[in-house]
Amino acid sequence: MFAVELRGFAFSFSFMLTVLAARSAAVGDDSPSFRGEVMAVLSRAACNAGTCHGNAHGKGGLKLSLRGQDPDADFRTLTRQLGGRRANALQPTASLLLLKPTMSVPHQGGRRFGIDSHEYQRLKSWIAAGMPDDSPHAPRVVGISAQPSHATVHAPKNSVAVKVEARFSDGTRRDVTELAVFDSSALFVSINSSGVATAGNSGRTTITVRYLNHQIPVRLEFVPHRVDFSFRPPAAENFVDRAVFQQLQRLRVNPSPVCDDTTFLRRAHLDLTGLSPTAKQAREFVASSNPDKRAKLVDELLASDEFNDMQALRWADLLRVEVKTLDETGVRVFHSWIRESFAKRKPLNLFAKELIEARGSTYKVPATNLYRTLRNPESRAESTAQLFLGIRLQCAKCHNHPFDRWTQDDYYDWSNFFARIDYKIVENKRADKFDKHEFNGEQIVLIKDQGDVKNPRTGKLAGLRFLGASAVDTATKDKKQDRLQRLASWIGSATNQRFAATQANRIWFQLMGRGVVDPVDDFRTTNPPGNPELLDSLTQEFIEHKFDVRHLMRVIMNSQTYQLASTPNETNQHEDGLFARCMPRRLSAEQTLDAVAGVLGAPVAFGGQPRGIKAVQLAGVRNGGHRYSPPEIGDKFLTLFGKPGRLLTCECERSEETTLAQTFELVSGQLIDELLRGSTGLITNALKGVEDRVFLNEFYWSALSRAPSKVEVEAAVSHIRGQSNRRRGLEDVAWAVLNSNEFLIRR
Repeated sequence: MFAVELRGFAFSFSFMLTVLAARSAAVGDDSPSFRGEVMAVLSRAACNAGTCHGNAHGKGGLKLSLRGQDPDADFRTLTRQLGGRRANALQPTASLLLLKPTMSVPHQGGRRFGIDSHEYQRLKSWIAAGMPDDSPHAPRVVGISAQPSHATVHAPKNSVAVKVEARFSDGTRRDVTELAVFDSSALFVSINSSGVATAGNSGRTTITVRYLNHQIPVRLEFVPHRVDFSFRPPAAENFVDRAVFQQLQRLRVNPSPVCDDTTFLRRAHLDLTGLSPTAKQAREFVASSNPDKRAKLVDELLASDEFNDMQALRWADLLRVEVKTLDETGVRVFHSWIRESFAKRKPLNLFAKELIEARGSTYKVPATNLYRTLRNPESRAESTAQLFLGIRLQCAKCHNHPFDRWTQDDYYDWSNFFARIDYKIVENKRADKFDKHEFNGEQIVLIKDQGDVKNPRTGKLAGLRFLGASAVDTATKDKKQDRLQRLASWIGSATNQRFAATQANRIWFQLMGRGVVDPVDDFRTTNPPGNPELLDSLTQEFIEHKFDVRHLMRVIMNSQTYQLASTPNETNQHEDGLFARCMPRRLSAEQTLDAVAGVLGAPVAFGGQPRGIKAVQLAGVRNGGHRYSPPEIGDKFLTLFGKPGRLLTCECERSEETTLAQTFELVSGQLIDELLRGSTGLITNALKGVEDRVFLNEFYWSALSRAPSKVEVEAAVSHIRGQSNRRRGLEDVAWAVLNSNEFLIRR
């Protein structure tokens, strides 16, 4: 009986294949392309999105590859699974592939398209044709383009039509607008299935246009109708201003005026040294009539030891200089090496090269501590890509990147450069025997002769390919170098535009508080620079001057753009990515603590550190080599105000959020209270006979880099003299100034 049923099934299946073949032959080349049209329809309807059937486990028994990255698997799924019910060539309209998305039968994903839509008709035609696969020799898509790729739309007009064209391997081109997927990065812009973007109000957006596995950005700027707009910028100082002001004029936005001397002085000191200027420095700068005093100040700060401290702090954050994985000696030597690199004016590409190719003792070759933190090929690959190339590669580990060009093959071919790093642990005197991530002792970073990562997609050993380069280009490198040295030479090359752009953008972020590409380490097609001309100019300047960090900072800080005031005007008050004004931001944890301690003349205690060390000079996260001892008051303050734990290779780990706990600390916290009462500076001197007005003048210059106004003086003197205890009155005034926005905000 079973044999008879089996023969019957075989006959039915054979008959069905014969019918399908006959239908396919009858339809010929006029049937829709599975890879070029059917897959595009599935993407357009979001059937293969991560929230639907593109999920790792699928939905409702149907699993498709995420965003159609595996058309072979999807073809088998749709044509062979579920007994032909998903795509029924004998009765196309009875196919679940048509019934579900039109809601002719219940569908948890809702209605995706209608019966009268071109999506429905394409799927129906393909099914009726026998669900043919494309010929192996069929032209493949090699790229797409959009018109316009950049458009400025002036009110009252509020919409623009985007047309998409695909380029094929046989040289032909085709309009694929009705098959493309459109996504807007801004909620105020909607875009319909025909590619028409409509804005509800003025602003900028990036439209991501996707067709199959290709995606490109379209920049759209919707400009408000401003009657009698007149562009009034300050005189441009250099290429930075020209690039910024050109965009502002196009968008009908006026920049704020240039800031006053006090604001510039404080801004420059905080950005380059992390410290507030002293009262003496402030008085001399404001009183100077030298027309070049701002440029001279920038040069002085760039040449200072404090500048090296600040750069060491920034890069120690990014390179995870932290005692748990590096131990006390590792933290000290690695931090010292970073600081010394900037003190010696080492070009940034050489700095990166030395880090990547480092091997040897973690105590004697400090740069090797990079790999002491990153213990496997994947973490090394992801961190170096993000840090040096601005590529967040993590998504490509499990599937092709949904928002960028990177594939799984790219991920593992890149990771394979780091596969042969190994360690000789000389000793490990860790305190917690159960914590495998704690290290305390010298290690030797070694390069093995063998070892490769496996690509889980192919099941084979991965190759070697630089991100964005062909396998051939990678293979032509110097064969005398090992793979890590080849990678270091490529990243540090003067021709590596991606590295130069990433680091130029990072330098801009340090000074401006926002990257031209933002987030600063997320360069991708779908996150283009807000001002491409500006980023290109910064990149070329950086390359032409041999990756000199100080030079690029000098250029930026001497621009009028950097020196704009934070006060908004009618046209720029809602624009935070055009650099039309300085965007105020809270001082960092270290800046806040050092500013308070400096003004009060009271040193702060940090665990395991000598008395008097500044927060900006700390090598590790906290407590030096005393990780298990109770934190001192300075350590608690830094943690509360957002100092990162250095567990990520990302600027994003440092928190600039303001919290209620921070407010309580500044208003009535232990640190402020102890510093006020332990002050050996201005308050103590005032108690020795300094007149109230003299104290106030000195205190304001020290804290705010300016003299107090007449109103401020009279109010403060009245309060001090109204107290039974003069010290209490002086402390109250100091407390009020230290809690003011003018003190706590960099503007």
